[in-house]
Amino acid sequence: MKRKMKASTVVKGVVCAVLLLVALFPIYWLVAMAIRPTSEMTGHISVIPASLTMEHFRQLFTAKGFGKAIVNSLQTTLVSTALSLMIGLCAAYIIARSRFRLRVKKPLTYWILLVRVLPPVAFTIPLYGMFSKLGVLYTKIPVVLACILINIPLIIWFMISFFQDLPEDIEESAQIDGATEWQLFRKIVLPLVAPGIAAIAMLSFMYAWNEYTYSIIFVQSPSNYTVPLALAVLNTEDNLTNFGLVAAGGVISVIPITLFVIFAQNYLISGLSSGAVKE
Repeated sequence: MKRKMKASTVVKGVVCAVLLLVALFPIYWLVAMAIRPTSEMTGHISVIPASLTMEHFRQLFTAKGFGKAIVNSLQTTLVSTALSLMIGLCAAYIIARSRFRLRVKKPLTYWILLVRVLPPVAFTIPLYGMFSKLGVLYTKIPVVLACILINIPLIIWFMISFFQDLPEDIEESAQIDGATEWQLFRKIVLPLVAPGIAAIAMLSFMYAWNEYTYSIIFVQSPSNYTVPLALAVLNTEDNLTNFGLVAAGGVISVIPITLFVIFAQNYLISGLSSGAVKE
């Protein structure tokens, strides 16, 4: 019996190790291509680089102006994520609480879901016409507004369940003590749903950081290129064979998301798993 249990444990460990290796190998290969000299990328390419170089990263910032793209992405991502959270959290709380009586609450909820279900490209034509009339096509504003449009429905639908799971007795007690609606929401409700906010903030941040469809349509000035656009420009006819340059840009592009997940992993785990077990 013990031998069978040990054999089963060994088999499970081997399977997990193989799956982990398969999952992590693309990341390893991306990093290996970024620090591998261009001379090693012709013919047979070894799994382990024979020599290391940081030339691709240096060229990325000195010759390609990748630093400006990172700043643009940080600006659009942080602004859109912050505004989306402000609007989405308030809307989700109002929809989740029965004391806020709105006749259009139910149809509004389905309308919000419809916005999220439709593919983003469905909104490009009306948004393009609107942004063109406003004269903001050569700025970063269209990307920010487009990301807000996509993220708000996700935040609302994700956070409604968190607000509904909170007992209303806590809020009623705070109201008896004289707390205003804003104080109740900001000082009592939001801290209790912090894991959910962290989880949805990560998802919103990831979408805004990796957003490409709206960027390539609305951003018409190279000075406003975001990281996905800058990476796409690297893969042109002139630099098609310079895989090291593209790989270096890919490595840099995953750093913000990686740091965000590392510092917020405790909240993310509890937030993403919330609701999996019901009493």
